[in-house]
Amino acid sequence: MSTDQLVIAGRTFGSRLIVGTGKYASNEIMARAHEASGADMITVAVRRVNISDRSRESLLDFIDTSRYFILPNTAGCYTAEEAIRTARLAREAGLSSWVKLEVIGDERTLFPDNEELLVATKALVQDGFVVLPYTNDDPISCRKLEEAGAAAVMPLGAPIGSGLGIQNRHNIEIIVEGAHVPVIVDAGVGTASDAAIAMELGVDGVLMNTGIAGATDPVAMATAMRLATQAGRLAHLAGRIPRRRYAAASSPVGGTVGA
Repeated sequence: MSTDQLVIAGRTFGSRLIVGTGKYASNEIMARAHEASGADMITVAVRRVNISDRSRESLLDFIDTSRYFILPNTAGCYTAEEAIRTARLAREAGLSSWVKLEVIGDERTLFPDNEELLVATKALVQDGFVVLPYTNDDPISCRKLEEAGAAAVMPLGAPIGSGLGIQNRHNIEIIVEGAHVPVIVDAGVGTASDAAIAMELGVDGVLMNTGIAGATDPVAMATAMRLATQAGRLAHLAGRIPRRRYAAASSPVGGTVGA
């Protein structure tokens, strides 16, 4: 498994689990959960980071930036213009030229606005960003985002923070089958089995925040998510047996007494 690594835009990551920074009871618990997750990449909402006065305590003070790759995100943006401006602010502040691009279309469901997302993706790619857009589990939207220059596509498994798990496995499989860039399930993962299922479908990685931060024991859940992501990836590479309608004997009957 050490040679089976996630590669995005030419950069290699040892872990296929990406974690977030929101909703933790404390920054100390967050730091311990990050450690337990084994993640190499951590996503941070630009609007939650004090980028105007770095002398004051910041969320980034609890993240070892020499160890973790910071992926700024545009959470809370509802237009392409707003998301583009937020990404540029993060880059100017020295956070990263990478961005997890979110353009939300509905405040209640937090589903993406795919039209605005495509506009923002094209603009940011042209501006030199490595863009990882969060989108619906729609194969056509993912294809258009890839054609626009996205370095990866990030379809949701279920609504953000819902913990419902993968709601449309078939769509995720179609997206994986058609993509020429990494596919990372983003949103909806609630427990370890959800992460394992996502990886078994053939996605390249899983991004989660609430599933860990909202758990009764975030550090233990981070450990579970790490192991589940690894197990799901290994199961995908191993190749599952076909599903059958009826039983198939585990032991061959040929050569047995009375056969």
